Amino acid sequence: MFLTFFANLRQAHVPVTPREYLDVMRALEGDLADRSVDEFYRLSRALLVKDERNLDKFDVVFASTFKGVLSLAAAVEAQELPEEWLRRMAERFLSPEERAEIEKLGFDKLMETLRQRLAEQKGRHQGGSKWIGTGGTSPFGAYGDHPEGVRIGQDKGRRGSAIKVWDKREFRDFDGDAELGPRNIKLALRRLRRFAREGAAEELDLDGTIRSTADRGYIDVKLRPERRNAVKVLLFLDVGGSMDWHVEAAEQLFSAAQSQFKRLEHFYFHNCLYESVWKNNRRRYEERIATRDLLNAYGRDYRVVFVGDASMSPYEIVSPGGSVEHLNPEPGRVWLERAFATWPRTVWINPTPEPHWAYSQSTQIIADILQRRMFALTPDGVEAAMKALAH
Repeated sequence: MFLTFFANLRQAHVPVTPREYLDVMRALEGDLADRSVDEFYRLSRALLVKDERNLDKFDVVFASTFKGVLSLAAAVEAQELPEEWLRRMAERFLSPEERAEIEKLGFDKLMETLRQRLAEQKGRHQGGSKWIGTGGTSPFGAYGDHPEGVRIGQDKGRRGSAIKVWDKREFRDFDGDAELGPRNIKLALRRLRRFAREGAAEELDLDGTIRSTADRGYIDVKLRPERRNAVKVLLFLDVGGSMDWHVEAAEQLFSAAQSQFKRLEHFYFHNCLYESVWKNNRRRYEERIATRDLLNAYGRDYRVVFVGDASMSPYEIVSPGGSVEHLNPEPGRVWLERAFATWPRTVWINPTPEPHWAYSQSTQIIADILQRRMFALTPDGVEAAMKALAH
């Protein structure tokens, strides 16, 4: 369990090292936690967390790892066969050949079959290929394997093949204060600059002051509006699901964009653009913004940047009701086409390595809708995207 705790911290991007893990183990051998879970929490936090910005992440990982553990003795006993290993043993993974042999029902047939299963099924099932359950090859359930299906009751994706997810998932806003890793991404954004002097006259005009002082014979201070980047940008950020793997890179781009563009508006979406977006992930079910309102409110002079991995079921783009989370009246393709028609200077920045795009049907569909204006989330890719937006 302690090794699982260490691995979970690393996965949550808490920068812990093997040396620090060994320090925790030595502290436990010296009984410095007094066999108390509360004392172990305080001890491990002191040894493993070096930056207060990671305290919340540490608390979340600690709570999930040691949930239900009443004493350290129980945790030590659990080391013999961690619960995570038992769960993994029940999961089903098929080879590519086995996955190819399983019939894909298609979106409409899949939804109709799910309604029948919900009406007919009376109990819990594990394994098998028909009922809603776990660890099988049924298209409905969790921890199984099927080339396309409805994920029900699973904490996160594993193979990226779910057409719909029957769970209420919580996303978090990107951190606009995140320190940018590669400084050259910030430099790449500077390719998109159109300077103008705007606002109140509050910046010292040194040349004007010198000229006026010389002409008048006394000190005559001149002020002028601040020179700012006048480019207007709309930023649409994909969150949740497979984008969880790219949070750090997306945050870095978001942070850089906030520092470079004074006229920046950002909105969140999931997988594909639909009839509404949101500004706050914690309130995304209560506070939605109609996409049509954005199309009417922001003019053609705006540059638009979508950030997402474009990895989803093709049904989410081409079919009504295909969204993984809700029954959308119109296909995502329709909304992407409307956005591109309203804002011709639009690009899509993809954090997935470019060589992988050819293996994703959804990625190819979105790239075609945007006339191949898709770029990688790398310094060179961002620079190329900014050049495309400048024209």
